[in-house]
Amino acid sequence: MADKQERNGIVLTEAQKKSRRERSIAIALALGVLVVLFFAVTIVKGPAVLVRPM
Repeated sequence: MADKQERNGIVLTEAQKKSRRERSIAIALALGVLVVLFFAVTIVKGPAVLVRPM
């Protein structure tokens, strides 16, 4: 009997699953670009990034 129970919750269609996956990939790529950008700026500025006038 337990095998024939309906699943609780929302069941996504294949189009919705594909859309969710594409959105997740886009967010991951954007985050990766930001990480690389911050890293590059830190490397270009060098150790002087920590030297600030008081």
